[in-house]
Amino acid sequence: MEIAELKILYFEDDGIIPNNPNLPVLLYRDALSGETDSPETVFERNEWCNSWRNGIFDYHHFHSNTHEVLGVIDGEAEVLVGGEFGETVRFQKGDVLILPAGTGHKRISASDDFKVAGAYPDGRDFNTKKGRTDDRTSSRLDIISVPLPSCDPVFGGSGPLIRHWRIPRNPSL
Repeated sequence: MEIAELKILYFEDDGIIPNNPNLPVLLYRDALSGETDSPETVFERNEWCNSWRNGIFDYHHFHSNTHEVLGVIDGEAEVLVGGEFGETVRFQKGDVLILPAGTGHKRISASDDFKVAGAYPDGRDFNTKKGRTDDRTSSRLDIISVPLPSCDPVFGGSGPLIRHWRIPRNPSL
């Protein structure tokens, strides 16, 4: 497997969506193209489990207690990443989006056949937060407490995640 393009995105807290103060979002273009195994199998092989298949919610949300990987099975979608003032990412079959804990995401549009597989490091259970004021403090504490995964969800012990998620961006938090 190879990546046609690696895109690295950083997002700051926008007052509603906390995003991750230390880790970037990673977008792997075409990382699953040509792969004979399902995205779930690829992720599980690399210790990202508790997988599901579906779409992406059409409202801003994030997971404060785990990182998340999304691999496009079919179709294409535009996803707003990082909250209302984030970046719209278009991703399609074969692409993989890796979201560090706290990163907001929302489906803007999708083709009728859009389907994505999601999974979490070590099969962690996930919560779904919408950025309400009453859970911002606890969410921020949860986000910085989530451990780094031991493997890249696509490439295992030597993938881009291992390189880009090892050096804290803001170690004072």
